[in-house]
Amino acid sequence: MSRTISSTVHPIQRCMASSNPSAWWDGLVVEADGSAATVALLNGATVTLRIVGPAVDIAVGEPVAYDPVAELLSASAILTTARTA
Repeated sequence: MSRTISSTVHPIQRCMASSNPSAWWDGLVVEADGSAATVALLNGATVTLRIVGPAVDIAVGEPVAYDPVAELLSASAILTTARTA
């Protein structure tokens, strides 16, 4: 699968995420509008993320992974910067 990496993702973010793979949180999108997404995490928490950069086509119900330390959101074939709102 080809992965599209947003231009907002800095090399240090990718390095941080790859050096600590257990930091990723899995969840499902419960609300999305292109510039923000609310994710119900599998640990029971909910987090609202502001997606930085180009609008991302994320659908409600889509499984995603979020790295809160590196501030990265992985959805489908897209890796982009996302910060808590």
